[in-house]
Amino acid sequence: MLWPRLVRALVGRPLTDAAVIPPQEAVVALGERLAATARARLGRSLSIREVDSGSCNGCELEVNALQNVAYDLERFGLRFVASPRHADVLLVTGPACRNMTEALRRALACTPEPRWVVAAGDCAVDGGVFKGSYAVEGGVGAVLPVDLLIPGCPPSPTQLLEGLLALVEAEGQK
Repeated sequence: MLWPRLVRALVGRPLTDAAVIPPQEAVVALGERLAATARARLGRSLSIREVDSGSCNGCELEVNALQNVAYDLERFGLRFVASPRHADVLLVTGPACRNMTEALRRALACTPEPRWVVAAGDCAVDGGVFKGSYAVEGGVGAVLPVDLLIPGCPPSPTQLLEGLLALVEAEGQK
């Protein structure tokens, strides 16, 4: 009984959906607009520090997809940095967990001006599936001043790019 199922699992095709291929023209257009706007606004490229404040890692997978071959933010001069001291954007995923509030505040304090805080994903927006838990303060806005909310569970890399572009363009118009 077990052997036939094991053989089918080993030689059969996986039961997953095919990967969604983003329209390359849209990705290139978004990336180029974001890079140009960041350079005009900041005089340099945009640096992003991603902070996971207690999520399920669904949003982190989509954020990491921004660095894969399909999106490749580096080709537009946009990059993720290891320290908030080098960042322009704090991209926060997950709800504001009680044990991460101090770390979030310190990361914001280390980020130089001009800086923006982006809450990415439903959990970061309002607590998402973790809302009401004793370990969660709520969305990131309960702890930090948030400049942009990107809803979705999880938001796609294209939505993340569109959100960052809207943020930088809106700040440039002020």
